[in-house]
Amino acid sequence: MEQKYIQNAKVLKALSDPKRLRIIDMLSCGEMCACKILEEFHITQPTLSHDMKVLMDAGIVDARPEGKWMYYSLNNNNLQVFYKQLGEMFSNTPDCICHRKSDSE
Repeated sequence: MEQKYIQNAKVLKALSDPKRLRIIDMLSCGEMCACKILEEFHITQPTLSHDMKVLMDAGIVDARPEGKWMYYSLNNNNLQVFYKQLGEMFSNTPDCICHRKSDSE
């Protein structure tokens, strides 16, 4: 399977949780301290850490430590690649997989 399908599935899986989607929405305004995210959700730090790890593993969120807190932001480069590839998958373009000849022909 092509790597783009594997990576896009990972992103979609990470975004399939409503809480994580809300976190992404919050981060769309800019970098945010974990402490502010915790306040918004009233969840424990380990729960937030798990959700942020899923988002970081999918490549859509970056983290940087500052003091005792982590600051999170969207990885806009990876998100642009995701948007582009998803758009291509939902469109009938000349290089679309449906236009490729099968190996058996």
